[in-house]
Amino acid sequence: MSRFTTLTLSRRRLLGSVATLGGAALLPRMVRSDGHAPLKVAGIYTVPVEQQWVSRIHQAAETAQARGDIEYSFTENVANTDYPRVMREYAESGVDMIVGEVFGAEAEAREVAAEYPDTAFLMGSSFKEDAGLPNFAVFDNYIQDAAYLSGIIAGSMTESGNIGMVGGFPIPEVNRLMHAFMAGVRETSPEATFQVSFIGSWFDPPKAKETAFAMIENGADVMYAERFGVSDAAAERDVLAIGNVIDTQGDYPDTVVASAIWHFEPTLDAAIAAVKAGEFTAADYGRFSFMDRGGSSLAPLGTFEGRVPQEALDLVAEREAAIRAGEFSVEINDDEPKSS
Repeated sequence: MSRFTTLTLSRRRLLGSVATLGGAALLPRMVRSDGHAPLKVAGIYTVPVEQQWVSRIHQAAETAQARGDIEYSFTENVANTDYPRVMREYAESGVDMIVGEVFGAEAEAREVAAEYPDTAFLMGSSFKEDAGLPNFAVFDNYIQDAAYLSGIIAGSMTESGNIGMVGGFPIPEVNRLMHAFMAGVRETSPEATFQVSFIGSWFDPPKAKETAFAMIENGADVMYAERFGVSDAAAERDVLAIGNVIDTQGDYPDTVVASAIWHFEPTLDAAIAAVKAGEFTAADYGRFSFMDRGGSSLAPLGTFEGRVPQEALDLVAEREAAIRAGEFSVEINDDEPKSS
C-alpha cells in the first residue's frame, strides 16, 4: 500500500485533476435516496477486514445491516491500482453508498466519484472534502482523546521510562495518535523517552514484531502497538503493550494494559441518515470519531484491573470527564513524531 507516497500530492494538483473530469456532473448537488430502507452499501478495503482500522468500518456496517438499515457487501484485499475498477463496478451495480479507504488512490478515487454523482462515497482520506465534488465525503479516525488517556496509563506502568512505538507510515492518521499518546505518557512519567519507528506497511506483523524486538532490546518496557505484531513481541519478551483502534486484551491478557478504541458507528450512521434524507454532500465526517461524539473510548482494564496505580486512574477519570464535557482538548498534532 502506498498511502504515504500519496501525501506528496499537493491539494491543488489533486483537486485540479478531479475538476477536469465529469463536466456538468460536478455541478453542486446532493446525493438523494428514494427513502426506502435498507440502503445498498458496499465496502472496498485494501487490506483484510481483520486488520485493525478496517475492522472497525466492517463491524459498523455489519451492525447497521443487523438493524435493517442497510444491505452490505464488501471486497477486501483490493490493490490500490485496482481500486478505481472496483469502485466503478459497485457504482454500476446501483449501490447507494460506497465506503472505504483511498489513502493510496486519492486522485483516482475522486475521478471515479465524479463519474457517478448519484452514488454517495464515504472515504477514509488524508485530504479534505471539496465542494466541487459534492458526493464525496471524507472521514478519519480522530481518536486522539482515547490515545491520550491510554498514554496516561502507560506512563504510570513503565519502570524504565523507555517507551517503544511502532507505526505503519508517518501520515497524519498515525502521527496524531502517537503524539496524543506521548502527551499522555508525560502526564505520569515526565522524563520518559520514546523510540519511534515506522515499518512502511499497514499489514506486516512479522516486520512490526522484529522492530518491536529491537526496541525492547534497547530498553523499552512498554510498547505502543499501532500495528499488529507488536503485542506478540511484547508478550514474548514479557513487557507491556498499549493497543490501538481495537481491544486485543483477550488475545494478550498479560500484556495489553489498555487500548484506545475507535467506534465507526457514529460516522457511518450519520452518513446513512444523510443519504436517506437526501442531504448527503461533501463533508468531513472526522468529528464523529471524537470521544464526545461516541467515536472513541478507552477499553476496560480487564485483567489489569487493580494493577494500574490509582493516581493514574483518577487522572484518566478527571480528563475523560473534561473531554466529554468539552472542557479539555487533546492537541491534534499531525507532524511526524521523532524518537526522543
